[in-house]
Amino acid sequence: MEEYAKRVHDAYFQAQMATTSISGDSLANCVWVPGPIIVGAGPSGLAVAACLKNQGFDVFILEQANCIASLWQIKTYDRLCLHLPKKFCQLPLMPFPKDFPTYPSKQQFLAYLEAYAKRFDLKPVFNTTVVRAEYDRECGLWRVKTKVNEYICPWVIVATGENAEEVVPKIEGMNEFVGPIIHTSSYKSGDCFEKKKVLVVGCGNSGMEVCLDLCNHNACPSLVVRDSLHVLPQEMLGRSTFGLSMCLLKWFPVRVVDWFLLLASHFMIGDTNKLGLSRPKLGPLELKNVSGKTPVLDVGTLAKIRSGDIKVYPGIKRLACNDVEFVDGRIEKFDAIILATGYRSNVTTWLKDTNLFSEKDGLPTKPFPEGWKGENGLYAVGFTKRGLLGTSIDAARIAEDIVRQWNIDMKPFKSLTMND
Repeated sequence: MEEYAKRVHDAYFQAQMATTSISGDSLANCVWVPGPIIVGAGPSGLAVAACLKNQGFDVFILEQANCIASLWQIKTYDRLCLHLPKKFCQLPLMPFPKDFPTYPSKQQFLAYLEAYAKRFDLKPVFNTTVVRAEYDRECGLWRVKTKVNEYICPWVIVATGENAEEVVPKIEGMNEFVGPIIHTSSYKSGDCFEKKKVLVVGCGNSGMEVCLDLCNHNACPSLVVRDSLHVLPQEMLGRSTFGLSMCLLKWFPVRVVDWFLLLASHFMIGDTNKLGLSRPKLGPLELKNVSGKTPVLDVGTLAKIRSGDIKVYPGIKRLACNDVEFVDGRIEKFDAIILATGYRSNVTTWLKDTNLFSEKDGLPTKPFPEGWKGENGLYAVGFTKRGLLGTSIDAARIAEDIVRQWNIDMKPFKSLTMND
């Protein structure tokens, strides 16, 4: 019993076991962490860290950037606001300030996250990139390697999220195009595109809003729409479309709610097919459940498309100089191209030997709500495709599960104390 207790709980003994296979030169850089290591200091990492701190756990957060929420701070455009009401986006244990608007701005959301980190005394280790994380079956612990140190710990929580790196499609002739081609991660505002013809590739929420922002800065934007998509009003019947959907789902099946949403959308924003935005066969909520594809919430872009301020084109066939040839044969000249082609997970590039994440897309192999827990103390938060609401749900589950494991492992100590 004494040997078992030492193996599980004695920091010195754990570190010895964990470093037995490491060369002598690197022993000095091996660090024992008695609690969970959280990889990523975005909203997901902060949320699970706060839940663990609330349960009395010390947390160790590794972040490759020099700030929290680096995606929001560095890679988002200036006019960005939360697309869902704040009550669906607040992190566990701390609501948004009451004086914040229903849809907080980027700056307000970042202020909220800074206050959140301060309240729970969350201090990530910045400028630290995890290059490899692997479970060591011989000692029953995780080895988390950075460019400088190797950390040994009993739990690893992956919080790098679905948006870790940009998706940049390969388009024939990209090297020949003479104008700038940038990803939305580098776009801040339409100031520098005034009176220029700009082609936005991608029609998700970001692509639609970037087009609107370009219009507001007197640019001439066009939008590439390659696939069918659902566009819904941001609000219906005086309530957010998302909130109304969640309410209706308590009483009606998904297909009935989808029917209502599409009927209401038709009356409010008209037939989007006439604007070059064809709808999928599956309803918005059913499609979300099946594929994870999020419907676009309109914040004014449709009106600009309807008025002709934003033109809609099909997929791109090739680029050449300032020319863009589309798959329908049309050729148009553009001064710049903005790729609103989204992001992807990068988990599989550094997390080894695990069945929790798919090698194909770096997302959990099990759909929500089952994708938060793997084997041997591995967890995932922020991969639900359910936004910050899904993050909060998973963060609470992970904290509860680690506390439960800790209490089980502490039983030998409790029995020894009682025998004494």
